[in-house]
Amino acid sequence: MSTSIAQAFVKQFEREVHEAYQRMGSKLRNTVRSKNNVQGASTVFQKVGKGAASTKSRHGAVPVMNLDHTPVECALYDFYAGDWVDRLDELKTNIDERQIIANAGAYALGRKTDELLIAELNKSVNYAGSATDGLTKAKILAAFEMMGEADVPDDGQRFAVVGWKQWSQLLGIEEFASSDYVGSDELPWRGTQAKRWLGTLWLPHSGLTLSGNVRLCHWYHKTAVGHAAGADVKTDITWHGDRAAHFVNNMMSQGAALIDTTGVVTLRCLES
Repeated sequence: MSTSIAQAFVKQFEREVHEAYQRMGSKLRNTVRSKNNVQGASTVFQKVGKGAASTKSRHGAVPVMNLDHTPVECALYDFYAGDWVDRLDELKTNIDERQIIANAGAYALGRKTDELLIAELNKSVNYAGSATDGLTKAKILAAFEMMGEADVPDDGQRFAVVGWKQWSQLLGIEEFASSDYVGSDELPWRGTQAKRWLGTLWLPHSGLTLSGNVRLCHWYHKTAVGHAAGADVKTDITWHGDRAAHFVNNMMSQGAALIDTTGVVTLRCLES
């Protein structure tokens, strides 16, 4: 195999892993604040408090709001996902096998990204309803009231992530599943990945924490959680003659932080 063919293999593999991560990796990364190309082992997100307006006298100085700026540190961690690609597979140019390995690496890194974000969401102590029942309409409306009372912006950037059991329970709520309430364009039956309701994008997720028989679901605003990336998904491919194979190492440096606890409401849902 010529050197140019090996280089083409490496470049194509890097592109496929990156595209697979963007397409199938993390479900939650785009639902939170994001900071890329971070230099160092950590970064800081700024939590900005509420301002207050007041009057001023004629020709007097404009009053200062004195906004409270609270820095929230977000540590970055390095993660790896690798596998072997046999030289004979390369010679056969088995596209399907290469794509399977690329997708597997991207999936693994995507799951890790979501794990970081879910771990931060789990720090919320704003509980709506009790943990003795599933995801009910009453529990959802209680969470809706909590977000309103906390002045969480209703600006189209609210997200709710629930387990698949809770997604099934949502389908049993007429206001969620009926076109009489949401219109034909917003029906959840058109797809199972997302659905907008109550000004919120609802997402089913298989990786939410199950504490005993209680699933921790979360309703949050995009600005309440931060995700930082020091190095996005990278791929390193090295040749090992003793194995007659390339070792494909996918890696990234990322972290997450809960910025504003008032922007997250947790719905504890019993799974029996």
